[in-house]
Amino acid sequence: MYEIYTPAEDSYLLLRVLGDEVPKLIQENPDLKVLEMGSGSGIQLEVLKKMGVKNILAADLNSAAVEHCKKLGFDCIHSDLFEKIKEKFDLIIFNSPYLPRDIREPKSSQLATTGGKKGNEIINEFIKQSKEHLNKGGKIFLLTSSRTAKVDFKGYKKKLLDKEDMFFEQLFLWELKN
Repeated sequence: MYEIYTPAEDSYLLLRVLGDEVPKLIQENPDLKVLEMGSGSGIQLEVLKKMGVKNILAADLNSAAVEHCKKLGFDCIHSDLFEKIKEKFDLIIFNSPYLPRDIREPKSSQLATTGGKKGNEIINEFIKQSKEHLNKGGKIFLLTSSRTAKVDFKGYKKKLLDKEDMFFEQLFLWELKN
């Protein structure tokens, strides 16, 4: 059984950006349709709901996280990235697994933290698949790390919204626009 990702510095960086950006997005579009990829503990979902976002879908590869978010009252599906998602969204958020594989890390937590051998494989696949699921004018909020290998943003316009400096890495919160 895999662990549900416990909120950490990356989660709080994303929460800070959501607090700054989502109210503006709701003002522009009261029917804002949001997807949280990799919902984990549901902390981002709870904040989105409190901000007034009514149309939220969550997806996670970890079935324990899916069940947990359903118990919190959210529409959450078990999906490997966009595998089971057909619709389009105005905002997609993803606190992605971004760390390079470390054989010392327990297998139970690797699903939530490891983004592949170099840390960028899941992110690059997410970016590739996301184009078919983002409405025109939509945005993606994506978290990466200085420890993540080069990310291929594949034609998206990118803007650094915020970062968090830690003693062993930097976390980056990107806004991607089509």
